[in-house]
Amino acid sequence: MSERLRIPAVPRDHDELLATMEGYRTNDARWREGRCFSLVYFAGEAHERLLQRAHEKFFMENALNPMAFQSLKRMEAEVVQMTASMLHGPPGAVGTMTSGGTESLLMAVKAYRERARAKWPWIRTPEIVAPATIHVAVDKAAHYFGMRLRHARVNADGTVDVAAMRRLINRNTVMLAASAPQYPHGVLDPIGEIGALAEEKGLPLHVDACIGGFMLPWVERLGYPIAPFDFRVPGVTSISADLHKYGLAAKGASTVIYRDMSYLRHQFFAATDWPGGIYISPSALGTRPGGTIAAAWAAMMGLGEEGYLHHTRLAMEATTRMIAGVRAIEGLAVVGTPAGSIFAYRSVDRAVDLYAVADLMAARGWHIDRQQKPPTIHCTVTSQHLDHADAYVADLRACVAHVRSHPELRASGNAAMYGMMAKVPVRAFIKQSVLKVMETMYGPAGSNNDPMQSQNDGPVMAFVNRHADTVMGVLDRLESLRDRVSGGDR
Repeated sequence: MSERLRIPAVPRDHDELLATMEGYRTNDARWREGRCFSLVYFAGEAHERLLQRAHEKFFMENALNPMAFQSLKRMEAEVVQMTASMLHGPPGAVGTMTSGGTESLLMAVKAYRERARAKWPWIRTPEIVAPATIHVAVDKAAHYFGMRLRHARVNADGTVDVAAMRRLINRNTVMLAASAPQYPHGVLDPIGEIGALAEEKGLPLHVDACIGGFMLPWVERLGYPIAPFDFRVPGVTSISADLHKYGLAAKGASTVIYRDMSYLRHQFFAATDWPGGIYISPSALGTRPGGTIAAAWAAMMGLGEEGYLHHTRLAMEATTRMIAGVRAIEGLAVVGTPAGSIFAYRSVDRAVDLYAVADLMAARGWHIDRQQKPPTIHCTVTSQHLDHADAYVADLRACVAHVRSHPELRASGNAAMYGMMAKVPVRAFIKQSVLKVMETMYGPAGSNNDPMQSQNDGPVMAFVNRHADTVMGVLDRLESLRDRVSGGDR
């Protein structure tokens, strides 16, 4: 092991430091070139400069104490009010900003657990009922807060089976959750039906609109058919919506909005006996960076409804063009009916291994998001992608043709690894493997390798290299048998 890095004994030159940091970007995703379909949401250089300037004005301030920095409290309150208005919140709607979608979902789950403790103290293990496609942050929240998450099956079009949700509800259920839209395929769950179920059972319903909250309202305003998903549905009691996604704010900004204070009060934390004084906190964080609050406020004010409609219009044009292009490629199919500017596609031809296609697309410079159950490629489309939609489809067509004529690609490199990890039925084996990857990435050496590629020298990849053809063949036969038994409904 190399010697551990230490703080330099003397200050380094500032220009040299900035140049070093720029050099670290060499292998980063090329999002400025429109080659990345997730992670970064870009609204142009002028908007980027506004966010930078707003963030810089408050980057040292701390929203931990709203009385010390009343400017931040005012901006947070105005962000919450504007978000609640956009989502048709009633006059009593309240909420907070958070550091991102994960914290928003953690806070909603925490609030409903605390509410259940007050209302139903006999429940020992509170349960959540949600679609199998609900964001994994809900799984994380259940794990953190000692709850059980019961997943309802989804239909072939990616929407949740509401009857399956009904069957999972029992005396331990303390909340329902659904997606608008769900992240894997961009499909909108039937929030109206789920809201009616929530009202019937007397349960709160959280809508995870982290990715769609600042997109679907404008898609609807542009005339696209969007079923009600927000506070217009009576059973909806809270919604999470990320500002740093389609809200086009700086990273580290989300919101969680509740129908009224009777729900939000359970999100707060208060400690009154600490020697350091009375401590209260509205969300998970203690220190809350002022810069992200200021940049979020500036993003909403600087874009206005006109700006959001403009960027949504361009994003939907790009999405429509890309979906049409994917559907025109033999062997590929779009999953379900996407509700906005997010979609995923899968292979419907066994001669076209989608993970092999993903490898070839990555080699052409595209940042590819691979998914599983079933294997799909995910696209989060923004206004930035309109100029790159045709190039993406052209490369995709070429890669599909190459994979079809080179079947050996499915048993090599990342394609074999992803293929096996997606299909291996013993998920504990896969979990152990990916946790080992995390140990490597966050160990003393701090590896920056891709989590999948970092296993090239490990036992999993050795197994793949030795037995890939046999194992993939067996898994394919099992999958074919399952398709025949289930009539092809995944």
